[in-house]
Amino acid sequence: MTQQDQAARTSPEQPVLYGGKGSRRITVRDIGRAKERGEKWPMLTAYDALTASVFDEAGIPVLLVGDSMGNVALGYDSTVPVTLDQITMLSAAVVRGTRRAMVVGDLPFGSYQEGPVQALRSATRLMKDAGVGAVKLEGGERSADQIRLLVEAGIPVMAHVGLTPQSVNAFGGHPVQGRGEEAAQQLLRDAKAVQDAGAFAVVLELVTAGLAAEVTRSLHIPTVGIGAGSECDAQVLVWSDMAGMTDWPGGRKPRFIKEYARLRETLGDAARAFGDDVVSGTYPAPEHSFR
Repeated sequence: MTQQDQAARTSPEQPVLYGGKGSRRITVRDIGRAKERGEKWPMLTAYDALTASVFDEAGIPVLLVGDSMGNVALGYDSTVPVTLDQITMLSAAVVRGTRRAMVVGDLPFGSYQEGPVQALRSATRLMKDAGVGAVKLEGGERSADQIRLLVEAGIPVMAHVGLTPQSVNAFGGHPVQGRGEEAAQQLLRDAKAVQDAGAFAVVLELVTAGLAAEVTRSLHIPTVGIGAGSECDAQVLVWSDMAGMTDWPGGRKPRFIKEYARLRETLGDAARAFGDDVVSGTYPAPEHSFR
């Protein structure tokens, strides 16, 4: 590494994103500079202050309050029922639980599809009431006008193309995107459309690895992959999937998910140990009682 590269990685003006130290929030400028340096970075979802504080202390630079909360926190079958009220409340909790991470709040289904004015109204509420640093919305060319107005209003936007979960009913499931020449060209157009509209980054979900690499090379904004291969500038996972909390129906875990812990087993063991102590009378012990 050259002295110039080393200075870029340690300069207060250009903090290393993952694991870096700093007294201020990560900004879109930091994200853009990471792309210029070729620095990869991780993003995780978070839905509460306690979990967010753990990830913030671990140095995760970007936390997404995703509408995936519908599946993993609220018990819905999809992200579609999630409301702006729910996103706003949980986003505010994540912001309160963090000091350094950029918090990105999802715009849920039905909060921006009517057009730019509705998108601006929803994003403004999320910024003002929750304090997020940016918003995310789904769609490529079809959402370019919404993105453009938000950016013009001073609201940073992370775009999302490829598989867009809010359109699960139109997709008829969760198929891999970008297979075939026509589909690949459309995805490229979508990615360039959100970049041209002013998005500071774009999520590529369930996109073939080769196409995701091509998109990453063709854009000057960072790509954030989820099931999109290793060539994206960043990677995101739903935190409960990453930590082994999810109980996959029939044990069919999606191919792109890597579990870095088995927290479901650990938490279950702790709950059973507590239950056993209560039933046997060993908890609370004298040291857990007041005299």
